[in-house]
Amino acid sequence: MFSIYILTYNEEIDIAACIESAMLSDDIIVVDSYSSDRTIEIAQRYPVRIVQHEFESHGRQRTWMLKELPTKHEWVYILEADERMTPQLFNECLQAIESQEFIAYYVAERVIFLGSWIRRSTQYPRYQMRLFRKDKVWFTDYGHTEREVCDDPAGFLQETYPHYTCSKGLSRWIDKHNRYSTDEAAETLHQLHKGSVNLRDLFFGNTEVDRRRALKDLSLRLPFRPLLRFIYMYFLLGGILDGPSGFAWCTLQAFYEYLILLKVWELQNIPPTDGTNQPKPPTNASVEEATVSSSP
Repeated sequence: MFSIYILTYNEEIDIAACIESAMLSDDIIVVDSYSSDRTIEIAQRYPVRIVQHEFESHGRQRTWMLKELPTKHEWVYILEADERMTPQLFNECLQAIESQEFIAYYVAERVIFLGSWIRRSTQYPRYQMRLFRKDKVWFTDYGHTEREVCDDPAGFLQETYPHYTCSKGLSRWIDKHNRYSTDEAAETLHQLHKGSVNLRDLFFGNTEVDRRRALKDLSLRLPFRPLLRFIYMYFLLGGILDGPSGFAWCTLQAFYEYLILLKVWELQNIPPTDGTNQPKPPTNASVEEATVSSSP
C-alpha cells in the first residue's frame, strides 16, 4: 500500500471527487494552504487527515510535507485537487512498489479542458513524478511550479491520471495563470542570466522529461515566443486535431507566453513595489496547524 497526499487551496469544487478517487488508499493526508472557502469543511466529511501549512511555493510545500508529515507507508503519491486517481493507475502503482526496481515513478497526465481531452497539443504523454519513496525525493522551485530532486533511477508507469485544468471555470484559470506568469517571468530572467540549454538532452535525452525540459530552456531564448508557441502546439504537435477546445487551449497558452514576456519587460524596466500579505483566516479547531518552518 502507499499513502496519498492531496494538495489544496480553495478547492471546494474539486476536493470531494478528488478524495473519493483516492479512497483506495488507507492513508490520505490533505495538505491545505489555509483555504478561505469550504475546502476544509468538505474534507472533514471523509476519513482523512487534514493539515494546514502556509504556502510559500510549490517546491517548498512539497518538501516540507515530505519531511514533516509522517505517513503510514514508505511509498507516497502526490495528488492535486483537480486531478483524480483511477483504479487502473492505483493497481499499477501497487505493482510498481512491489517490484522494487525503482525508487520513484513518473505518471502521465491527461489534460481535460473545456470538457475535452487535449491529447495532442499538451505533448501527451507528459510525465510528472508522482509515486516515490518519501525518503528519496524532494523538490525545488522552477518558475511557477516545481522540479523533483531524485538521485536514483526512476521508472515510468503506463496508466495515466485525468487533470481537470478548467474545472473551476475560465475566470479561475486565467487568474491562476496570471499569477503563474509572474513566477515564470522571474525564472526566465534567472535562466537567461545563469542558465543554459542542454543540447544533448534536447536531441538525445533519455526520457520525455529530459527532452521537454531542455526544449523549455531553449524556448526562453527564442524570439517571437508567443507566436512560435502557438505554431508549435497547434500545427506541429497537432492541436488542430483537438477540435475547438484544442484551439482555445493553444490560443490561451500563446497568451500566457505573451504575458510572461510583458512581465519580463516590466521587471527589467519598472521598479518593483512592495506588496502586503493577506491576513490568514482562522483555522478550524479540528484541523492540524503546522508550526514547523517550511524552508526545505
